[in-house]
Amino acid sequence: MTPTDAAEPLEFTCPRCAQPATARFWGPCDTCRASLRENLGGDARDVAVAAYEPKANVTPNQVATKD
Repeated sequence: MTPTDAAEPLEFTCPRCAQPATARFWGPCDTCRASLRENLGGDARDVAVAAYEPKANVTPNQVATKD
């Protein structure tokens, strides 16, 4: 496969609605993609992640505690 082959549109059946589709990559057709974005898409948001705290039963080895 040459790089120019990847730019040519593929003809396939949409895996979601089973209608014929033409696109650069295999996947849902444009109509299904728009429907998915409308129904499932959301705004990006920040997710709070708790700070890492080591387990209480973890103790340093002898080399780490050597003075």
